[in-house]
Amino acid sequence: MTIEQTIAPAASPLAPRWLEAPSDPNALPSKLWASTVARSASGELTIGGVGVSQLAGEFGTPAYVVSEDDFRQRARAFRTAFHEAFAPLCGGADVYYAGKSFLCIEVAKWVAEEGLRLDTCSGGELALAARAGIEGAKLGLHGNNKSDAELIRALDMGVGRIIVDSLQELARVGELARGRGTTAPVLLRLTPGVHAETHEFIATAHEDQKFGLSMASVDGHPSAAEAAVADALQDAGIRLLGIHCHIGSQIFSSEGFALAAERLLEFIAGMRTKHGRVLEELDLGGGYGIAYTMADRPQDPKDVASAMARVVGDACGRLNIEVPRISIEPGRAIVGSSTFTLYEVGTLKTNSVEHEGGLYPRRYVSVDGGMSDNPRPLLYGADYSAALASRSSGADAALSRVVGRHCESGDIVVRDVYLPSDLRPGDLLAVPGTGAYCWVLSSNYNYTPRPPVVAVSGGRARLIVRGETEDDLFRRDVWF
Repeated sequence: MTIEQTIAPAASPLAPRWLEAPSDPNALPSKLWASTVARSASGELTIGGVGVSQLAGEFGTPAYVVSEDDFRQRARAFRTAFHEAFAPLCGGADVYYAGKSFLCIEVAKWVAEEGLRLDTCSGGELALAARAGIEGAKLGLHGNNKSDAELIRALDMGVGRIIVDSLQELARVGELARGRGTTAPVLLRLTPGVHAETHEFIATAHEDQKFGLSMASVDGHPSAAEAAVADALQDAGIRLLGIHCHIGSQIFSSEGFALAAERLLEFIAGMRTKHGRVLEELDLGGGYGIAYTMADRPQDPKDVASAMARVVGDACGRLNIEVPRISIEPGRAIVGSSTFTLYEVGTLKTNSVEHEGGLYPRRYVSVDGGMSDNPRPLLYGADYSAALASRSSGADAALSRVVGRHCESGDIVVRDVYLPSDLRPGDLLAVPGTGAYCWVLSSNYNYTPRPPVVAVSGGRARLIVRGETEDDLFRRDVWF
């Protein structure tokens, strides 16, 4: 029995249940791609009117290609949706772009121009914000182990908020602020005990993990969160603004956000009763999911904002407290789908795989990048999609696994995807949804230079982060 006799190429039993064979392998489902991505009359994928062949010729592959217009549109959608939803309750809401998802000087400028603030979590990200010209008051600083140098830089820049992660850090921030004759604006990061439906490595509001101050009391003693409020109110170096939480990443259900909001508002009410002090700000974090595959069901920012506003309004009414100033921190939901990674296809091979008593084909498509430009499949088992980009095809779809060029068997870019069976070396392949946590987690594994970041807008492509050269790889080597 030959591989070809076992099953039609568009209906492989090796495919996961969520992956459907496409009726049109050339289709570009809108929820997976930037709004400016399309196919030209010749079948070539374009972004902002620029064809991928032109991009590959000018900038090489691999390359991260971001639609500036799409990024700005998504940033604007969050800002508008949350302002309109919360304006009747507390005058509006603040949207902080989570810089950890993807940040460079150009993107920081887009963030500021679209009326968003910027969330940072290192001295390097603070330095980048300064170089982008963002005023300190519109910055936040996160981190579970901030150095004294980072905290001093934040104080000297006049950041709008320092999100404190522990009792030890709270004391240190107060001491540094007093020593500089100022006060530190502080949000306390709490862990409300909400178990978000996501991968364990990106769930951040349950008790057994590194972030935040626990809201759980032990043996009748005040919780760490309660102790932090008491300490902050007594410290002349601390200006306590409010509280913060972040329940995880890549979340599609609104129930976790709602539960976290209710628990935090109950905490605010309890602190008012205990200390006679109203905590005026509540940051509900980010974590809004995007579509990496057709199985994902992301929510529209308007729906997220209106649902959250209902929960907050109802809870505050029930608790008889004023609605605090609300802020959120989307990152992936803004930049993720704005970007695709462009690769060139190299070698192809088809392996026969035993499954339930039969042999079935799985085609391996090697590209010129891999885990060095996108480690998420290796880290989290993250799923992605892919499309033939340099042309359209009338061939049947074949179950494929897109793999990288690195010396690791786990170097997988897209674990399962249907691609045209006539795919050949030299074709260009595009993987959507790579704007978040790909470039920022990239590496030089196997001494591979990191790819460039190319922004496209109005029919023009320009470099916003240049790709590395071999000289860059050796520049820090003492011998060099």
